[in-house]
Amino acid sequence: MRPQLLNPLFTSVTSLKGIGGKLEKILARLLRPSVLEQSADVRIIDLLLHLPSAIIDRRNRPTITALPHDGVVTVEVIIGRHKKPPPHNKRVPYRVECFDDSGSLSCVFFHVHGNYVERLMPPGETRFISGRVEWYNGLPQIVHPDHVLTRDEFDKMPLLEPVYPLTAGLSGKVLAKSMQSALAMIPDLPEWQNRRDDWPDFTTALRQLHQPQTSESLEPLFPARARLAYDELLSNQLALGLVRRHMKASTGRAINGTGELRAKILGALPFELTGSQKTAIAEILQDMASTERMLRLLQGDVGAGKTIVAMMMMLTAVEAGAQAAIMAPTEILARQHFASMHQMCDNIGVSVALLTGRDKGKSREALLQSLRDGETDILVGTHALFQSDVEFKDLAAVVIDEQHRFGVHQRLALQSKAMDAPDVLVMTATPIPRTLTLTHYGDMDVSRLTEKPAGRHPIATRVMPVEKMADIFVGLKRVIDSGARIYWVCPLVEDSEGSDLATAENRYNVLKQIFGTKVGLVHGRMKGPEKDEVMAQFKQGEISVLVATTVIEVGVDVPEATVMVIENAEQFGLAQLHQLRGRVGRGGHKSSCILLYQSPLGETARSRLKIMRNTEDGFIIAEEDLRLRGTGELLGTRQSGIVNFRLALPFEHADLLAEARADTEQILADDPLLQSQRGKALKHLLYLFERDAAVRLLSSG
Repeated sequence: MRPQLLNPLFTSVTSLKGIGGKLEKILARLLRPSVLEQSADVRIIDLLLHLPSAIIDRRNRPTITALPHDGVVTVEVIIGRHKKPPPHNKRVPYRVECFDDSGSLSCVFFHVHGNYVERLMPPGETRFISGRVEWYNGLPQIVHPDHVLTRDEFDKMPLLEPVYPLTAGLSGKVLAKSMQSALAMIPDLPEWQNRRDDWPDFTTALRQLHQPQTSESLEPLFPARARLAYDELLSNQLALGLVRRHMKASTGRAINGTGELRAKILGALPFELTGSQKTAIAEILQDMASTERMLRLLQGDVGAGKTIVAMMMMLTAVEAGAQAAIMAPTEILARQHFASMHQMCDNIGVSVALLTGRDKGKSREALLQSLRDGETDILVGTHALFQSDVEFKDLAAVVIDEQHRFGVHQRLALQSKAMDAPDVLVMTATPIPRTLTLTHYGDMDVSRLTEKPAGRHPIATRVMPVEKMADIFVGLKRVIDSGARIYWVCPLVEDSEGSDLATAENRYNVLKQIFGTKVGLVHGRMKGPEKDEVMAQFKQGEISVLVATTVIEVGVDVPEATVMVIENAEQFGLAQLHQLRGRVGRGGHKSSCILLYQSPLGETARSRLKIMRNTEDGFIIAEEDLRLRGTGELLGTRQSGIVNFRLALPFEHADLLAEARADTEQILADDPLLQSQRGKALKHLLYLFERDAAVRLLSSG
């Protein structure tokens, strides 16, 4: 149970004045963006851990004649004449003349409604105006001032103003006002770390960062920011340590297969396993044979052959008379696993079943009964595997694919389906830099697949501007005539107001005019059966061009697909580009990837595309992705994929991570159940950073 002291921080943001249900949904996109959290409430703590990414300095207070050519200024003026636009001509702005003893400037407003400006700037009154100065026909003006304040209001306004990352539908003023209300709700918390002399306590650190006094507060090693980053890293390492201890303490059982089923599968493969695949399988079999339960991470680049390694683990459990399960984050990926495993296992007498949220009624009950009776050897599924009525006769091996999309809660929920603690293999197709492996998977042993199976050709990657589109269409016709298949990926499903990004629906319509019925469309908003039908048509060759969003990022395996076109490639992250490129080159044919970009390119986008052109090595790409993200571009936002800390930055806080790991080892050695005064304070820390599963492990002893 969460300590009562923390309750104010876990109340909904709708308890703050000015935030209703509609605004909470907008905040959820910004503050709790991961797929698994979309339905979660936004709490006060979510708001408080959203730190400023920039600061506006309003301390520059020149007279009007001393105004700079550009920049943010604060001027004290007397309000003069209002120049309203003529009726029925909205293009003409509303101007207000302002002056001081040295000169005059204009405040400019567009699309003014009612008497808003007249109330804001009454003629003859003194006002403090703050905003970005610009020049028009040689005269200074401020368009839509950030602040127009009376003297009393100005005296209360901080001249160093925090700027927060925003999202569509949320204004900076609303967020800043809500943040100030949230700061007043922070309780005095017990201290959980052996505090350094230059580090403030948790509450003071939060207030310093949200109410900056200097621009240095944005720096990663500013004492208040370093303190909070260390807290987050410590909570992460402590949770991983507790989970690992729990897993190891839970008595496992020795699983020794006969090797008969594995030999049949390996003998039927048209290729030889790579050296790293053989090594990974040997490590897994050794773990399974031990009475200490297995908890292992299998890292492998796109196309490295993780699935066959997982198959060997699950077949070992079946050989020993037990059952196995594999959980995937999407239905497309689950169905892909089922199709490949069912084809392999059907010939050797191993029963494989598929369970997704789509399964209902009598067919679902029959499947569950087969599972309870032990007639189903391997179950493939999505989140549906968590449901309470899903029961196994004897679950001994669990595989979790695309681990970064699941949390500790989900991992523990699936493992609880077993009578005895099952062996667990976690797979990720997102190569993880060595510097981050222990941060995110410190509770696991690690196996790496570093080679691609024999027969895989390199993927030729080209970077082209969208102006070359016509040339690409000509090339695609040759590909279609050869009988090969093409993916065309767009960042959006449909037109979005104010966006010039390519949309899947528009591109589908254009390509359909050129290639006719050879073109299909698939995206995440389509119903499951619709997606299945289109994917089946693509796989069977009834359509040759599949226009899609990133719904095909993982789990789609069509060996005949030899071309991947990614439109607006500059909008995608490196890991996502690498995953998408990995959808081609899966057969014995030469393949290519075309990255189409819209000019002009920013420096980071240019670097991403250059890396993609120069290498296919996912681990090199992951390191470069980390380096680019570590520059501060994503400071203050929750990063995608594996880098999901709110406060800690991978490069800037690497030394703090080492300290947090050492501190964790010492804490658990001295106080394994966190019963001391510091230990009880550490439980507050675990709750603050949503490591509830670790706290529950403590409660269970």
